Amino acid sequence: MKNIAIILSLIGTQLWSAQNVYLSKVEKTNDNSDKFFYRKGESSSEAVYLGEAEVQGFSKDDALVFSMIYKKAKEIGANTFTLKPFENIDGTPQPFNPSNYKIALYYTPKEKLDAQHGEMYIFASSEKDQKISINRKDYNVPPRSFFRLKMVPGEVYTISTKKLLGSTIKIQPKAGDDNVYFQISALKVKSDTSGVGGLNLKSGDIIGLEKSYAEFLSTIYKEEHPK
Repeated sequence: MKNIAIILSLIGTQLWSAQNVYLSKVEKTNDNSDKFFYRKGESSSEAVYLGEAEVQGFSKDDALVFSMIYKKAKEIGANTFTLKPFENIDGTPQPFNPSNYKIALYYTPKEKLDAQHGEMYIFASSEKDQKISINRKDYNVPPRSFFRLKMVPGEVYTISTKKLLGSTIKIQPKAGDDNVYFQISALKVKSDTSGVGGLNLKSGDIIGLEKSYAEFLSTIYKEEHPK
């Protein structure tokens, strides 16, 4: 199981961020050593509610925000999460506000986690549109958004950033392979060569993401549905 040590290491050098994350509610705590932090499936009836973390203030550094939430979650033994929307007076959910939101924290037994296979997730950066080509089909991904594609086992997928000196990678999924997650960014992110970091693949401006961080991004980013 890959951990997210490289993301957590960002905390020490960037505590100046104006964003704050704190535990706004603790119902109970759970003793576990799980390193993962996945989004809770809608059908996870075995999940135990532990509490809530609240994010206040906007930051473009999503990795840092995730690290802060992760740290709070592990204080009470959470290994899964969902977004908990604020509600209007009539009980309807308010639109997501990246400057202030709550994350509900749970403990879910490993064997009860929903299996997720065969999809490719492509995330833009937090600041600007990103252009990408997958098997010669072009996509434009707005900032703070993502899209996903169903992959066919055995087919080769060529992913390119369509820049003069941009990156190109190829993947060939097998039947039953886990989802794969990529972020397209011009940021110069140092790759993690240990094989256990949160940013575990770096090819120019195509970054492979660890599942926990990717599932967090898919919670706070808007999903696009390109044709």
